Amino acid sequence: MFSYRLAAALAAPLLLAACAGSPAKTTKADKAAAATAAVDETEIGTLYTRLGEAVKRYEGSADLAAAGERERAAREGNAALDDLRAAALRCQQLPGCEEERFLSAFDGLLRRDAPVTAGGEAEQIRGDDVPEAAGEGSPLVADLPETARSITLLKGRPLADMIAVNEPVKAALEEWLTQYRPNLIQSYVNYQYMRQLMWPEYQKAGLPEALLFGFIAKESGGKVHAVSRSGASGPLQFMYATGLRFGLSTENGFDQRFDPALSARANAAYLNEQLRIFNNDLELVLAAYNGGEGRVGRLAGGGRGRFWDSSVYAALAPETREYVPMVLAAAWLFMHPERYNLTFPKIDTKLGSVVLPRSMSLAELSICFGQEGGSHDGWFRALRNLNPAYDHQAALAPGTRLQVPAVLEAAFPRTCAQGQWQALAAELHAANVPLVASAPSPAARSRAAAGRRSYTVRKGDTLAAIARRHSCTEVREIASLNRLRGPSYAIKPGQTLQIPACPRGS
Repeated sequence: MFSYRLAAALAAPLLLAACAGSPAKTTKADKAAAATAAVDETEIGTLYTRLGEAVKRYEGSADLAAAGERERAAREGNAALDDLRAAALRCQQLPGCEEERFLSAFDGLLRRDAPVTAGGEAEQIRGDDVPEAAGEGSPLVADLPETARSITLLKGRPLADMIAVNEPVKAALEEWLTQYRPNLIQSYVNYQYMRQLMWPEYQKAGLPEALLFGFIAKESGGKVHAVSRSGASGPLQFMYATGLRFGLSTENGFDQRFDPALSARANAAYLNEQLRIFNNDLELVLAAYNGGEGRVGRLAGGGRGRFWDSSVYAALAPETREYVPMVLAAAWLFMHPERYNLTFPKIDTKLGSVVLPRSMSLAELSICFGQEGGSHDGWFRALRNLNPAYDHQAALAPGTRLQVPAVLEAAFPRTCAQGQWQALAAELHAANVPLVASAPSPAARSRAAAGRRSYTVRKGDTLAAIARRHSCTEVREIASLNRLRGPSYAIKPGQTLQIPACPRGS
């Protein structure tokens, strides 16, 4: 399997770089200092002994798991990995210590046919298939989050080598680490619950996960139903025409741009297409995603210019000049949080499902689940992201199966299937707010005076596209007139909409 072979080849060197928390490059001065430093043969020998013992202990944990002693296997395996990590870090600091021995050890463990997971179970690695538990990597890599973040290539090169941490990117790092830190953390949390749906699409396309996170953090914050003023929609903010070009259409009234897995697949296909066009220049590809490939292609001369060239950079829209460094900075922080005093929360992202015993909405489920499992922000966003085809206010039929975090699957019978919290959620959801007509704006009064006209929805239409076609009106105005619920504003072919007529002179 690609990810396992990649992990085996890159895990250890990148692990050591990540653990050190500093750039991997070594200066001549560093080498000279290392050469003159005293070699502590006794400590180095002790580290080699620890290495051998840790490997044997980890291998023994696999035998324990096979014998059914899973809890003991988990303890032994995790303890072995802890000692192996600590010894590897110390070796990296000692002149004369052969880091290659630790690289070989990590490589051997990553290549095992049945490594022990953190939960003590053995897994079988099968050929070059994408793992069935979508998004799960090697158990060893999963236990080494720094390594997992660092094992990332883009067209044969480490992604870190392709990101120039220059002044604009440093400024973007400051933005993420100050006023937008809450947004970054929330983006990470939202992404973790969708990771099993999105990451495999990037993995199959040979693209790094850090880049996917960079897009999500900047584009939508991991909110599946995000819709921009221009009509870009979904977690990766596709315009309708671009989405259609990469397989995102409207099926049974559902705009597939809101589907996490399908949008990740389309985004990966777009990136690979543009990487070929722009000679693997990542910054130009990001600029094209935001500012349009035609404009960027003209400015860059078919990929001969570079994004940071003054002739290209200065000619781009301010939004694009800001967008590219922000995506790169978010990707960089995903790979190297420890270098910036940043800690991403640890989240149990296992998924489960529940079957509704009665008619309920996602909003009701969000209320009755409360802060189950220690979720400070509740479960509304995760439930919406995992079930994008459903309006959160819509009553779902009994028997509807919903995807939920595994912690909620276990809690469902006592919190939402029945009891006081289910009753409370139903009561709150049934509340009716009196409709009070607000004073219309001058523009709205002008359009009302001009009357209304009907429009029949065609296949592929979205409310944003319809609003653009009738240039004097806005999405929310059409939605309000036709009682469409945001943010998805679901419509279907054949549906008749009332459109405010444009007054004369508009």
